[in-house]
Amino acid sequence: MTTRVWDYLAEYEAEREDILDAVDQVFRSGQLIFGPSVSGFEEEFAAYHSLAHGVGVDNGTNALVLALRSLGVGPGDEVITVSNTAAPTVIAIDQVGATPVFVDVRESDYLMDTTQVEAAITPRTRCLLPVHLYGQCVDLAPLEDLAARHGLVILEDCAQSHGARRHGRLAGTTGRAAAFSFYPTKVLGAYGDAGAVITDDADTDAALRRLRYYGMEQQYYVVQTPGHNSRLDEVHAEILRRKLRRLDGYLDARRRVAARYAEALADSGLVLPEVTPGNDHVYYLYVVRHPRRDAIIEALRAYDISLNISYRWPVHTMSGFAHLGQPKGSLPVTEAMADEIFSLPMYASLSEERQDKVIDALREVLRTV
Repeated sequence: MTTRVWDYLAEYEAEREDILDAVDQVFRSGQLIFGPSVSGFEEEFAAYHSLAHGVGVDNGTNALVLALRSLGVGPGDEVITVSNTAAPTVIAIDQVGATPVFVDVRESDYLMDTTQVEAAITPRTRCLLPVHLYGQCVDLAPLEDLAARHGLVILEDCAQSHGARRHGRLAGTTGRAAAFSFYPTKVLGAYGDAGAVITDDADTDAALRRLRYYGMEQQYYVVQTPGHNSRLDEVHAEILRRKLRRLDGYLDARRRVAARYAEALADSGLVLPEVTPGNDHVYYLYVVRHPRRDAIIEALRAYDISLNISYRWPVHTMSGFAHLGQPKGSLPVTEAMADEIFSLPMYASLSEERQDKVIDALREVLRTV
């Protein structure tokens, strides 16, 4: 059997009765949209973060789109973010008519280099959009200072950082709002697409609720601002409610997998993930580096091991964003990393046997590439 970066089948077998009970509960309830499971998950997910409001939506991309719109970001505005991210971060900015402005990342942890942000601010800058990438948090203290001085809002992209903390503070609890994805591969994943936005701001919450429902106040069916059809459905909400109760256990399991990699591969020649001081890494991905990355991945196919690269193509180099005019070479750390990084299998239910297969194969391949 092929060993992949992510696999949900072992987790499903362990949780199957609860997952099927969740589905049955919803189907028997007579309410498939905007029912008690959605409202319950919204309340519980917000409470996990000690925030007042949670708004469930249909996917993580729309979580970003609706969050940006709720914060007043639109045509003519600029949003400062990074190019070393999943494309949806930047697609969301484009969807609201704003312009993404990229800063580079740090070589140590692949996160936004916040020392470059102030120089990127212009009179058109409206929002700072840090991405808590691979499972650990950007240091938001410098961004909070910049936002206060320049009248900006912070929107956190937490698609890869469920449960991650910096100096004890959960990802998603510093900015005006935070967007989450519950795509199946995520630390907290549904069995399909789902997303949410959390906030402590009542006006942002009200705007989000209108925007996800065509721009209507639900009880009146009157469009106030043209919105979207971006509802979280009851089935995924109920599954997520139940998995949320197990989230801390998932985090512990991921950290155990990461610790085994760190010990077994310490002298392998790979550059292993660096945990930034003050961060509690949740290891959504276990990203390593090597100058012979492509040869290593190809050689591992002979061992029936299939690995991913997150991300081979920085967003600013993609043809779909050529109109931004960001030249190749403008983000040197991001571009250099893209040639070397790759991800090892990482998920809470990864068995030691499967992990050892990857470790042994890697060590063998690294002796020959």
